[in-house]
Amino acid sequence: MPLFEVRRGLGAGFGSNGTPAARLTTMGELVTVDFITAALLDGRGYQVRAGTIVTGLAADTPLADTAAEMCADAVAGTTIIPVHFGIAVTGVATATTLQIAVKAVGTVSSAGTAFTPLPLKQDGAAAVSTARVQATGAVTVTAELATTTRRLFEFTDVTTQTPTTIGNAQALVTVAGSAADFRYIGVGPVCVYVQVASTTAQTLYYATLDYLEFPTLLVNPS
Repeated sequence: MPLFEVRRGLGAGFGSNGTPAARLTTMGELVTVDFITAALLDGRGYQVRAGTIVTGLAADTPLADTAAEMCADAVAGTTIIPVHFGIAVTGVATATTLQIAVKAVGTVSSAGTAFTPLPLKQDGAAAVSTARVQATGAVTVTAELATTTRRLFEFTDVTTQTPTTIGNAQALVTVAGSAADFRYIGVGPVCVYVQVASTTAQTLYYATLDYLEFPTLLVNPS
C-alpha cells in the first residue's frame, strides 16, 4: 500500500483500478509540476517538424483552402492537445505577403507524406496519433468553415526588404510563432494543421508543432 494513493475508476484509463504512486522527493516531500511537464514525464509529448539542417521546407504560394504543410491527426479514442508552435522563415522576397496559420478541425487529413511523430521524452513510446509533412501545401485537410474550423494561431505580414536582409518582419514572425499559446483540446477524430504561404515566392521555413497525446478516456471519463 503506497503512502499516498490515487483511486481511479476504469473510466479514467487505468486497468483494474490501478493506483499510480505519488511523486515524492527523497525527503518525502510532495512534488508538484505543471500539467505539460507532467504529461512529458509520462511520455505523452510528441513533435512534428519541417525542414532539416540547412534545408528549409518550401511554403505554399499562395495560401489555399484544404492545403497545409504539416499536421497531426488523431482518430476516435485518442485526444491531442497542441502546446507549442515554432517557426523560422528564410528567403522572404521583396513585397511578399507572408501568411502563417495553425488550425484544427474534427476530420483527419486525407493526403500527404507520412511523418512519424517524435517522442519529446527521449525514451518515450511511439505515438498513437499520426502526422504528415509535405512542402508547398501538399498535405490535404478538410475545407475550412466558420462553423467547424478552429483558428489557433495566425500571422500575416507584408515584407518589403530583400531576402538577404533580416528586417522587423522576419524577426517578428519567429517571435510570434514561438509565442503561440494554444487553448484547444482535440478530442478525436481531429486534425491540427499548419499552413504557411507567400504570395510572390515559395518562402523557405523551419517549423515544429508540439502536442500532448492522451487516451480520450483520460479527458472524457465515462
